[in-house]
Amino acid sequence: MTALGSVAWPPAPVTTERLVLREPEARDRAVFIDLLASPEVHTYLGGPRGRGELEREMPVVPERWAGSFVVDLDGVMIGQILLRRAPEHQRPAAAGMVDLGYLFLPGAWGFGYAAEACAAALGWFDGALPGEPVVLTTQTANVASMRLAARLGFTEVERCDAWNAEQWLGLRPPVTPSA
Repeated sequence: MTALGSVAWPPAPVTTERLVLREPEARDRAVFIDLLASPEVHTYLGGPRGRGELEREMPVVPERWAGSFVVDLDGVMIGQILLRRAPEHQRPAAAGMVDLGYLFLPGAWGFGYAAEACAAALGWFDGALPGEPVVLTTQTANVASMRLAARLGFTEVERCDAWNAEQWLGLRPPVTPSA
């Protein structure tokens, strides 16, 4: 997936009541490795990557591109929000639209952080690229992710089989700028 193109990056940190969405920093490297190597985090994402491989390949400052936010709680990374253009070859219904993705450490699950962080990222996005729709894809087996998508305003566009599982594609209509 490609970045957000014309968006000035990095933005000022986006703050919520409990969280800060910010650009990745070198201090986040170990948490990125934990996220990508976690079997729990990757239950619905095709499985984890090997920790040794990640240690060798992960840059000093990971995921530093427009649309990649670290989710910070009290100065510590607990997850990541991704806003990227959906590749044209994977899901024709989403081609060229911005795709919302997120990963959180298992210890951060169940506290509403994903909903809070995703809503904040979408709010930032609506200001940065007003009038653009956003898509979200998850496995239909990932009931929690489908519930979150509905709370964030995504509605089902299609289902398809990919990566050996049924996938759900939701669309959040564009937010029109107020005059």
